[in-house]
Amino acid sequence: SSSSSSFICDLPERESMPYDVCIVGAGPAGLAAAIRIKQLREDVSVCVLEKGAEVGSHSISGNVFDPRAMNELLPDWKNLSVDGLECPVKQQVTKDVTYFLTDGGSYWVPTPPTMKNKGKAYVISLSRLTGWLGQYAETNLGVDIFPGFAASEVLYHEDGSVRGVATADMGIAKDGSMKDTFTRGIELEAKCTLFGEGCRGSLSESLKAKYKLQEKAGASVQTYGLGIKEVWSVPESKHNPGEVWHTAGYPFDSSTYGGGFLYHMEDQTVALGTVVGLDYTNPYLSPYKEFQRFKLHPKVKGLLEGGQCLQYGARTLVEGGWQSLPFAGLRGGALIGCSAGTLNAARIKGVHTAMKSGMIAAEVAMEKLSGAEVQDEDEGTEPIDMSDFDERLRKSWVGEELYEARNFRPGFAYGLYPGMAHAAIDAFIFRGKAPWTFRHSKADNESIGRAEDYSPIEYPSPDGEITFDLPTSLYRSGTNHDHDQVVHLKLRDAEVPSGVNLALYDGPEQRYCPAGVYEYVEDEKTDERKLQINAQNCLHCKACDIKDPTQNICWTVPEGGGGPSYTLM
Repeated sequence: SSSSSSFICDLPERESMPYDVCIVGAGPAGLAAAIRIKQLREDVSVCVLEKGAEVGSHSISGNVFDPRAMNELLPDWKNLSVDGLECPVKQQVTKDVTYFLTDGGSYWVPTPPTMKNKGKAYVISLSRLTGWLGQYAETNLGVDIFPGFAASEVLYHEDGSVRGVATADMGIAKDGSMKDTFTRGIELEAKCTLFGEGCRGSLSESLKAKYKLQEKAGASVQTYGLGIKEVWSVPESKHNPGEVWHTAGYPFDSSTYGGGFLYHMEDQTVALGTVVGLDYTNPYLSPYKEFQRFKLHPKVKGLLEGGQCLQYGARTLVEGGWQSLPFAGLRGGALIGCSAGTLNAARIKGVHTAMKSGMIAAEVAMEKLSGAEVQDEDEGTEPIDMSDFDERLRKSWVGEELYEARNFRPGFAYGLYPGMAHAAIDAFIFRGKAPWTFRHSKADNESIGRAEDYSPIEYPSPDGEITFDLPTSLYRSGTNHDHDQVVHLKLRDAEVPSGVNLALYDGPEQRYCPAGVYEYVEDEKTDERKLQINAQNCLHCKACDIKDPTQNICWTVPEGGGGPSYTLM
């Protein structure tokens, strides 16, 4: 393991565990894949690795849930229970509202067909749903799920095909020395390894680079958003179960792609948040503070007053859609869900497409395995070729959805108003069948402007009732990492933060990170400002890996079990 290279000679061999299928990430894609495999073939051995302390700990999404994939995977889901726990998909959408917000006002705008959820979709917590799906897979189907184990390395056969993954070594101190608690990582060898790490997954990105999967598909660069979310309990008099708002305009300016959402869940709870496109140009923009400002809009503040914030979280979203899909099938594995870029930006939905992608991968894998024997203790792990998965994914309803939505996100490249006009024409007239396809022209990190061309943004101070400082929000996320471990946010060049980021962009990482991980502090000896990385705050959102101007920050997995502890997100 690279994390302990200074002791590489002294390390014991890693223990190896063989499986037919190994799945990285217990999100909707990975769990749907595990369930579908066991439905097709009970005798196949399947394991799921999850870096969160529990299944659901790192699952976060809006979320208005389209049950299409769920209906296919578990047709009787409304009547299923696991250990007495019913499926946590309860609150149907009762009303769709779309607003254009100005500094103090709001205007009703027609809801596009892609955003009509009433009577069809549900308002849910993704952390609860993945928790339940994990229990179902484990209890009812015998899937081996290992929470608290972070896959840190892809293993390869000599011919370059995927052999499996290894988990990170545990118990290495910040200085690289072995602690008393040191334990070696484990190698999980499989005929098929499915990578369902979510948006900007670290192993998925290494596979894309190694196999040039973006180029192989003739794809545009990927583009991303950063979602920031809170869950509140609100007074009963203000609660309208199933009501769904989407907003454009305030708090973002007309050159920044972004919007807000507010969903009335069950039990007097409301989920709300903002999403900002990470192709924004102003280096002084703070996504966290823009979200706090969103809550001060009279329409939102009026609903939250008298309520209580229960949980906070953040996560990047993959928004490139059809044009940015990498080639997703590999010899020995596949990319599934948001690791493959299956989110539908026009619908702001990715859970149903992630689940379906996992199900398709499961079906392809089981067809390939049908002629092969299942894992035997003494037998090698001959990889199965998953190349067919790419075409199957594109020809499925996931591909159809993404193709129809393909022009929505790149249509905003020229600003809010041209983007809204194009989105309306595309949605109401062409209905996704326009005779053109826009491309994504440049990566998000290349879009940031220099500090000298912008003025710092004045944000209101937190009031402690509706808006909060970052330490308060981080406390509500439950995020935690062992302080004495190797920093998992790697700098490729230690001179770049001061020499480039601070000098040219006034240190944008201290603003785009929604967890306060990056902080410039004065060096007492030299009076120069140096970058300090507070890795223990990390929410695993991946914004730094995407937005750092020179791609100098590399997000890697920390020790398993670290990170946020979401239960309502």
